[in-house]
Amino acid sequence: MSGIDHIGILVEDIDKSVDFYKVALAPLGIECVMDFSHEGQRHAGFGDNDNPYFWLSGGGRVPGNHVCFSAGSRAEVDAFYAAAMQAGAKDNGAPGLRPHYHANYYGAFVFDPDGQNIEAVYHGPD
Repeated sequence: MSGIDHIGILVEDIDKSVDFYKVALAPLGIECVMDFSHEGQRHAGFGDNDNPYFWLSGGGRVPGNHVCFSAGSRAEVDAFYAAAMQAGAKDNGAPGLRPHYHANYYGAFVFDPDGQNIEAVYHGPD
């Protein structure tokens, strides 16, 4: 089997980012499943079924990252956006259809505390 196993991004304030993603990703069924320090740097792995596939590492920042999470419905995309905004995100595109990608592309975009472009998308019909 091939494909992406996991992705990691650097963040400036790991505590703030972990708190943000715990709230923002909860509607998608994604939670913090690992959290540890190694050689003085904290790492937090988010995923499901004890499988961390989205990693945050403290101590830096690389602006311009984009991560998109799959949602199970349009309602989950809406809930992700609402939760992320509640957690302190900045709007980068409210939930809605993006027909320039394809007819059923329903997504929402936010900037996390470090300015990373984070999206949730559902590809099915309403």
